[in-house]
Amino acid sequence: MAIFGLVIGAYILRAYRGRMGTMVQQALIWILIFLAAVIIYGFKEQLQRQLYPSQGVMISDNTISLTRARDGHFYADLLVNGVSVEFVIDTGASEIVLATQDAEKIGMPLDQLMYLGIAETANGEVRTAQVILDTLEFSGMRTRNVRAFVSEGQMSVSLLGMAYLRRFSRIEIIDDTLLLHR
Repeated sequence: MAIFGLVIGAYILRAYRGRMGTMVQQALIWILIFLAAVIIYGFKEQLQRQLYPSQGVMISDNTISLTRARDGHFYADLLVNGVSVEFVIDTGASEIVLATQDAEKIGMPLDQLMYLGIAETANGEVRTAQVILDTLEFSGMRTRNVRAFVSEGQMSVSLLGMAYLRRFSRIEIIDDTLLLHR
């Protein structure tokens, strides 16, 4: 290795003969790039929480942490029947409610759903169809055979309501962090 290092060092010195300032400048640039990569890797969890706030982070065996999004809401990406679906955490919603586009995304046959229920929303009444989700996974916590509803109304995001949130023993909001404790 020492011989290999000497050969490379001799080549670099010969290639930059008379331009030592340029060599030092380029070496410093590469050292700074390497240090930046190490720092970014060291803070990757904090960066992920800031860049992707809907990613729940397990901070202990029984606690999930979510960061408030720029619009003031807390969002969570859950796997519904193995497909990633974004939900807004909604303590004002009684149930788990899938937006039509999310129900379609996870493979539900929308034309076969029976919209027999009625839900009261801020925009008035909407019809709903009850469904059973095979699996619902949130930050590694998997639940099977979960009751949910598909809304016939226009929704931009699905709702994770109290029917799911009551599975947690405690819900805390500290500054811009939502903590869900099992």
